[in-house]
Amino acid sequence: MPQAQFQYDDEALDRLSARDLAAAVPDPIVMVDARGTVRYVNEAAISFFGPIPQGTILTHRFRTPDMQRLMDAALREGRAGAIDYGERVPMERAFRIFATPLGAGSGLYMIHFKDQSETRRIDRMRADFIANASHELRTPLASISGFIETLRGPARNDEKARESFLQIMQTQTSRMARLIDDLLTLSRIEMKPHLPSREKLDLVDTIASVVDSLGYLAAEYGVEVVFARPSAPMLVSGSRDELIQVFVNLLENACKYGQAGGRVDITIERVEEGPNPEIATTFRDYGPGIAEEHIPRITERFYRIDAEKSRVKNGTGLGLAIVKHILTRHEGRLTVRSRPGEGAAFTVYLPEP
Repeated sequence: MPQAQFQYDDEALDRLSARDLAAAVPDPIVMVDARGTVRYVNEAAISFFGPIPQGTILTHRFRTPDMQRLMDAALREGRAGAIDYGERVPMERAFRIFATPLGAGSGLYMIHFKDQSETRRIDRMRADFIANASHELRTPLASISGFIETLRGPARNDEKARESFLQIMQTQTSRMARLIDDLLTLSRIEMKPHLPSREKLDLVDTIASVVDSLGYLAAEYGVEVVFARPSAPMLVSGSRDELIQVFVNLLENACKYGQAGGRVDITIERVEEGPNPEIATTFRDYGPGIAEEHIPRITERFYRIDAEKSRVKNGTGLGLAIVKHILTRHEGRLTVRSRPGEGAAFTVYLPEP
């Protein structure tokens, strides 16, 4: 099959102005003259920084020593350069700013703001994640190492101490195994943000199986799980195994952290408030509740309201992060309603197929 022939209009390309090209760039672009006075601002710059009127001295708008040095180098010496620049209001953002002479003898200079906010955020998350994971593994390892040293030394012939230490060591290794499993699960989910295929499943049967499988845990914590089972099926589409993991995490948390209330209520209902119907599944406990300032952060990796209490209850700090990522894959969402002393309600919303 003959390849299509394309004709390029060099004259049309020559007619394009610097203003035309800057307008097509999605990053903020500001053009200044030899005095550093703003001559043109593209729409992206207005969107990021608000109006910057023509005639504004650019360094009066971006008042940092680094910006002053960058502009001096560009305007006085004709040298291209780059700096890092950050703003904290109205929101925290980071930019890499490039200053470049525009054409030969034009007397104009292009100031290009490359948004680095998302990259910096991901870098911080990665650094925090590594630090937190290392800490979570180092703590039980240090404990196990200490017990081994004691067993090989002072407690070598102490049978009672040996049995006690071995039990603690088993608990710590189990905790590390759970943490590694959760880390692998989270990594696997993040590598595949979208589901390749979906199956239809009935949430009523799915929740019933989760309640049955965690009956031992509820009994261990002295919690009664009350499932208001609807008579009609509630259908959603997605991965059965992943959605079971969501509901297992939420019911485990409700039993562990709502233990003081002695009861967990589970309801499923069809919601038609928005443009598309959803199935809402709520896990309601009657425990100590969650203070308002913690709610926006409880799905972050390793975020704990009470770190010590979480470790005592064998929490890894990753359960709700896994829930959030799985629901994102399923185009679903999680909401949390709670007040201190009044328990907490975690609701999963999934779209109907």
